[in-house]
Amino acid sequence: MEYNGLLTNFPKELRLFIAVFVIVLSIGFFTGLLFIGQTEATTPAGLEENYLGNEEDESATVMKFRKGEREMLTIVHTHILSMSFIFFLLGGLVWIAKFPKNWKLFLTIEPFLSVLLTFGGIYLMWKGISWMKYIVIFSGTLMTLTFTFSAALVFLQCVGSSKKGKDLNSQ
Repeated sequence: MEYNGLLTNFPKELRLFIAVFVIVLSIGFFTGLLFIGQTEATTPAGLEENYLGNEEDESATVMKFRKGEREMLTIVHTHILSMSFIFFLLGGLVWIAKFPKNWKLFLTIEPFLSVLLTFGGIYLMWKGISWMKYIVIFSGTLMTLTFTFSAALVFLQCVGSSKKGKDLNSQ
């Protein structure tokens, strides 16, 4: 079965449905990044402070406390589950888009590795392995770039013209 480029052959109503899904999914994803910016966890020091607290820092303008184990497990659990679904759905759409197979393989496998490294890394950093903060930032950045590229690829192929796509009403 030939699936490369199948997305561009879908009827325009189905492509519109998928495009709107990708837009809403992207709004949710990037809203999460806005939250990360609000917590100042975009630097290694800010990331550590966000999860380990800053109670000893008398110069801190905002007091942050070390997260408890229950809170950490909840954060890791919910993010790994929800992001697995996000990347599974988006990855399925990437596989039916028109794009080279090796790139598709990277775009669909890498996010799962980044999810594990990012949220597993946050937990390991919280447990005392402080150098994991660099892994977390690298994997989180790579995950964001992969999401952005995949979402743009699917969206652009949904809104682009299709040579074979047909309206449902014309059948």
